[in-house]
Amino acid sequence: MSFAVITGATHGMGKAIAEKFLSHGFSLAICSRNETELNLIRAEWLKLFPQANIIARKVDLTQKEAVIDFATEIKSSIGKIDVLVNNAGTFIPGKICEEPDGQLEKMISTNLYSAYHLTRALVPHLSALSHIFNICSIASLRAYENGGAYSISKYALLGFSENLRLELMDKDIKVTSVMPGATWGRSWENSGVDQHRMMQTSDIADMIWAAYHLSPAANTDHILIRPLKGDI
Repeated sequence: MSFAVITGATHGMGKAIAEKFLSHGFSLAICSRNETELNLIRAEWLKLFPQANIIARKVDLTQKEAVIDFATEIKSSIGKIDVLVNNAGTFIPGKICEEPDGQLEKMISTNLYSAYHLTRALVPHLSALSHIFNICSIASLRAYENGGAYSISKYALLGFSENLRLELMDKDIKVTSVMPGATWGRSWENSGVDQHRMMQTSDIADMIWAAYHLSPAANTDHILIRPLKGDI
């Protein structure tokens, strides 16, 4: 049975990506800081996909030691890993010269260090022709108002992903940087924005699944996907 590790999988894009892989027979390891959400989503998925092995652990990915412990448990519980999706992240709007002290450190810890430390711990256990997807952002490519520390962290994540792709190609491990524009999720629910103006989380999941199923000689370096009528 194929195995995927997906961070930030209890809601939004991460949940849609996880359900896409589960629907195609994968087993999963997921993590979140919210243990209640983890238990609820695991129970829901086991009803829908009873054949799946689902490891769900409470982990604070901003803490290196916790990341290493999670990786160690994954390595001891399963064999090789076929897919790693570094999706965990957070967004806090702000201006560089006005946002509170510590905001950059928080964004970097959540949006960059989590992917960096987990990837380093799991790469030795990735199978040949495995695939790493790093969920970056349209903010990885261009600055925008109130981007602040978030944009800095997402630019950095793209840099990490690009370097990782170069390092791992000789090991036959694929790496894709995913850069979504505005995608509907619970953080938008009270924003007043029309849901139909935005992409759906299933759009991101479908693109990732398609990239995963290219021929062994092909790698999708970038997935840039935006709302039809432009970003919000």
